[in-house]
Amino acid sequence: MKDGIKVKNIVPKCGADFLIPFAAVYAFYIILHGHLSPGGGFQGGVLMCSVVILLFLGYGYKNTQKALSFNLLHKTEALASIIYVCLAMAGVVYAGQFCENVFANFGNIGDLISTGTIFYMNSAVGLKVLTGIGVLILTMLSALMLDDEKEGE
Repeated sequence: MKDGIKVKNIVPKCGADFLIPFAAVYAFYIILHGHLSPGGGFQGGVLMCSVVILLFLGYGYKNTQKALSFNLLHKTEALASIIYVCLAMAGVVYAGQFCENVFANFGNIGDLISTGTIFYMNSAVGLKVLTGIGVLILTMLSALMLDDEKEGE
């Protein structure tokens, strides 16, 4: 603290700036290729939450809260749930079973979009987990910040 101004250390900020793109690309890769290999929506969504933690470590709570608002995350989580249920119900309507694969399987085995409905359901799960756990992380960080403010008084 210099002259009453709190100065943020540049090392965590530079480290976060360096790691965030790699973490985001890897998480999206896991989400998008989850139907082809072990992993998928849940694992990729949890990995994407490391971006939220890196934002906090590099830029602090206020900037993280500005970048990721609670309302936006809640609305996006609800949208992901609706998308998943609609895709699952399409199986009931068109094939007679919940979560049945109703879209045509395009491409060859191993292609990115080669599994029909499974790819889209996996992506919806990734978005839901990302937003749900992102809200939990922001809630825990806000509680942590409240504790720090109480200690400072």
